[in-house]
Amino acid sequence: MPSSDRQAFPCSGCGKCCSRVHQSAETAWLDRGDGVCRNYDEAGKQCLIYADRPLVCRVEEYYLQHLSTQFTWGEFVKINLDICAAL
Repeated sequence: MPSSDRQAFPCSGCGKCCSRVHQSAETAWLDRGDGVCRNYDEAGKQCLIYADRPLVCRVEEYYLQHLSTQFTWGEFVKINLDICAAL
């Protein structure tokens, strides 16, 4: 849901965040028991429920609903890219 004044979140689709859902309280409930999201297809590197994924997985929407008063979009993207690089 990118706004006209904001570019889309630059996700590379690498699956790092989907393979470590146990590391965040926000996504731990998605853990299938080994740290990987129960909806993540490791072989195809894709979400099996992408169109219906939970809000926490909808980066732009989650930002707008929960974090837009705390961070600018640019700050939020940088924080997430730094976390992604650390994974």
